[in-house]
Amino acid sequence: MDSPHELTHEEVLRVKLEVLRREHRDLDEAIHALQEKPHADMLMMRRLKKQKLQLKDQIARIEDELTPDIIA
Repeated sequence: MDSPHELTHEEVLRVKLEVLRREHRDLDEAIHALQEKPHADMLMMRRLKKQKLQLKDQIARIEDELTPDIIA
């Protein structure tokens, strides 16, 4: 039974996409702030960059799922 308040699969993906994009921007800002420090923690920087790449991959997968297949 679908209630009017339930989200469709596509709506859920769009919400998740926005959350992941926000996290990606936040990580970008954190990395930039860390790079500004004279004695930046390189291990932390690598971890943040790796996490940012993982988010980018997740974003790309969701965008691919939301993009309709066009047969040329």
